[in-house]
Amino acid sequence: MLLEKNQEIDRIFTIARRHSLIDLEALETAVRIAALAAGATVLEQFLALVGVGRQKTPLRCSCGTQMKSRGLRTKRILTLLGWINFKRSMYRCPTCGIIRYPGDEELDIVNTSRSPGVRRQTARLAAKQTFQEASIDLEQLAGIIICRKAVERVAEQEGERMETWMAAERRQWCSQDPPEPYLVRPVETLYIELDGTGIPMVKREVQDRKGKQPDGTAKTREAKVGCVFTQSKLDEEGKPVRDPASTTFVGAIETANQFGKRLFAEAVRRGLYQAKRVVVLGDGAEWVKNTAQTHFGYAQFIIDYYHASEHIGELCCALFDRNQKYVETYRERWTDYLWEGNIEAIMEQATQWLPHNPKTKKDARTQVNYFEKNKDYMRYRDYREQKLFIGSGVVEAACKHLVGCRFKQSGMEWTVNGANAMLALRCVVLSNRMQEYWEQRAVA
Repeated sequence: MLLEKNQEIDRIFTIARRHSLIDLEALETAVRIAALAAGATVLEQFLALVGVGRQKTPLRCSCGTQMKSRGLRTKRILTLLGWINFKRSMYRCPTCGIIRYPGDEELDIVNTSRSPGVRRQTARLAAKQTFQEASIDLEQLAGIIICRKAVERVAEQEGERMETWMAAERRQWCSQDPPEPYLVRPVETLYIELDGTGIPMVKREVQDRKGKQPDGTAKTREAKVGCVFTQSKLDEEGKPVRDPASTTFVGAIETANQFGKRLFAEAVRRGLYQAKRVVVLGDGAEWVKNTAQTHFGYAQFIIDYYHASEHIGELCCALFDRNQKYVETYRERWTDYLWEGNIEAIMEQATQWLPHNPKTKKDARTQVNYFEKNKDYMRYRDYREQKLFIGSGVVEAACKHLVGCRFKQSGMEWTVNGANAMLALRCVVLSNRMQEYWEQRAVA
């Protein structure tokens, strides 16, 4: 590989001298190749000091037996500078035969030929685009050649490690004595939003599951998504403004109870106990309300205004069927009532218009009951006077961006494990926690 690079550099310089031409792109490419090759040589020489020699303390196997050195073994490592050779000591357990390479453990390259730097760049690109596109960009931008399938393996492995890291964090934040979170500024209002969206699955992941297909089968599994952000200022019109770069994300395909614990831990990490006000925003789905009541019972729960507005439209259609004039008249009137938080007026008038047709009457009664159950979470005039958000647009955007843009492209189908690994990876990247994760790995 080094010989090929040197030959390419010589070829470019020869052509430039022969024709007295300056091709800046070719020259900068040649110099970059030379610099990377030189850097790889230096890195290889530096690592020659790592992973060899007698251990300061006896190396013991998990079975308790002291392991014995069996000489040096060479490993090829793909780094950000290119391929290098790494010689390190191999230790074998005389009792159970387990093999360990302390040098690999020190450099975080156990069971992999890719350096942490390469894995980090691979994971970041794969989090933002398809595995094939990430493979192409790695080669074009960094000169690192990794096939599409290898990119997928690296990204999912790092995603699984990130999930393990975050799970350990959750146990810490949910303990009886959680640590004090680091806060840049006091939290005026902490918002917690949650929603769900489907991810297309391979057939075995949806087998025997009920779904929304015409035949009752399912093609997707619901990924539950949550976001936490802060608000401390108002705009010139007196409306609440989300604090810049304050949004962090969580997401997974899991039960509502598991997700509730995940979201609660993230809220604690973000300053739940230090916030002056806590607001939970979501639609009226039962799992959303149950999560809010179970984990954030002391918070102000608000049903997304725009979701409630859709129910106004459904109520009008159920009541007035084909009479479009009445549908439009009452939709406008009751939307005004909704804006003012006057839910009782909507229910009272709607009850007077209940149709005689059993089917439409049942549909209309369902919508009236929806407002009856949720009226205490729809006092939008009061919320506006308190300078609070009344829409869950942040988490709805997260469903489209965090999930939709990466998981719902044409032809994509996922396993639950693969989707959860990539969800963990995307949450870390979009929450700007990538540096924190790798720093934790370096000192682990």
